[in-house]
Amino acid sequence: MRVITTLSSMIKPGEPTWSGRLALSELDQTGMTTHVPTIYFYTKPSENWHTVLQTLKASLTTTLVQFYPLAGRLSSIARGRLELNCNANGVCFTEAYADVKLVDLGDFFQYPFFDQLMPSVDYRNTPIEDTPLLLLQVTRFLCGGWSLGFFISHVAVDGQSALHFLSEWARVCRGEPLGYPPYLDRKVLRAGYPPTVTFNGNIEQHAQCSPPPILIGQSSNENERRQETTVTMLKLTETLVEKLLNKANKNHKLESGRRFTRYEAVTAHAWRTACKIRNLEPDQKTSIGICIDVRRRMNPPLPEKYFGNAIVDLIATGTSGELVSSTLGFVSSKIRDTINKVDTDYVNSVIDFLKNQEDLSKFQDHLQLSNNEKGPFYGNPNLGVISWLTLPMYGIDFGWGKELFTGPGTNDAEDGDFLILRGVEGVRSLIVAVCLQVRHIEDFKRVFYQSIEED
Repeated sequence: MRVITTLSSMIKPGEPTWSGRLALSELDQTGMTTHVPTIYFYTKPSENWHTVLQTLKASLTTTLVQFYPLAGRLSSIARGRLELNCNANGVCFTEAYADVKLVDLGDFFQYPFFDQLMPSVDYRNTPIEDTPLLLLQVTRFLCGGWSLGFFISHVAVDGQSALHFLSEWARVCRGEPLGYPPYLDRKVLRAGYPPTVTFNGNIEQHAQCSPPPILIGQSSNENERRQETTVTMLKLTETLVEKLLNKANKNHKLESGRRFTRYEAVTAHAWRTACKIRNLEPDQKTSIGICIDVRRRMNPPLPEKYFGNAIVDLIATGTSGELVSSTLGFVSSKIRDTINKVDTDYVNSVIDFLKNQEDLSKFQDHLQLSNNEKGPFYGNPNLGVISWLTLPMYGIDFGWGKELFTGPGTNDAEDGDFLILRGVEGVRSLIVAVCLQVRHIEDFKRVFYQSIEED
């Protein structure tokens, strides 16, 4: 596939917007300081292509009036912190053409990453103050179908907020009024400093406080970071998902009376499988990193349509021998017990811990840094799981029909990354994208499926 870029421009809010410095919360500026890629594919629109492009751009300028922080830029301040400069410099909009038809991409899962269809940022040579927070690429195919590459700063927003913007842009593009404006005041998560409270409790499950384990006999994870990796997409039909759920809930008494969810069972299954195929020592410590949305876990809940990052990272821990020898229900309960710890006090403890840090940069994952300077490593002997199951990313209609397919937009993953997506073969089917070392991937696929069928 060859993609030709024809035009890139900056799209700015269509009306004057507030200008100034917007404080970011600690939850905004720990983790990835880069952009998250998502791609959408659509069939041929009913209108001519020039009209489609003009409609997309015009509706974008209108939507940015309410979502004006996305038209700004990040700025570095003291102590490794960042803030958002609302200067209306705009978002990058790129127009391109591809020399293939959509049908040439098959079912998309066989062609799971689409670097040429996504915008890109040269992080090493572009100052953060000059980097757009949102970059878009609209690519037309020979058949008239098109794709939207959506590339958004993870410092500016998390998945829920990114998709809030995307759905509102689509709504405006359809000719409808804005549905739900964003809640932009991040002080609700006590942005800024000095700290208001000092937390002295047990914070061992804060991902920022507990670096993931390294392999027994190694002094660092540097060797594991250097290993060649590959990504595979695994399909779980509704039947296979139900078998996993039955295995997780079999003979396992739940105090809450609630059956384990698809997320809990699949995550536990992947963790056990990784321990098996990596041939870890029985006493090898292993962790799984989990991301949790806190919007509805706080009391009171965060304001409706809070716009920013409202996720915390947690870790569940165990030993390889414990996980492999125990039931799927036991491992699923480890996942659930970790998630259930997240409440108002827990979130505030994370924020207070981060506020008390002299320098936040050590908790940030920068692509422009060398591997041994990057953030926590959830590769061998660990896993890091992200779920898109609850994100409102499906059914995005800009006026010419809902998407044919949506998924991750690029192969920017490292060993241990595990992403759970909705499947296409039934409402409860799943797709799991996993990145592992090349030497482990075939064993993982074989054991992942075989062990579902085992009694």
